[in-house]
Amino acid sequence: MKQYTAVVEKCADTGLYVGYVPGFAGAHSQGASLDELKRNLEEVVGLLLEDGEPPLQAEFVGTQMIQVG
Repeated sequence: MKQYTAVVEKCADTGLYVGYVPGFAGAHSQGASLDELKRNLEEVVGLLLEDGEPPLQAEFVGTQMIQVG
């Protein structure tokens, strides 16, 4: 079983959770809850993998806190 890291944000305009897999073209979705988003992302990635595993264009490394001012 292959695992991917998804980046998740919450849209201030719609209230929906939006997620994507860095470097995986087309691997993005949204959902009203985190559980729904996870199911949607799993479905999208599964469908994309039917065409074979693509070479990832980027790799998730992590996050950093920055201070300004």
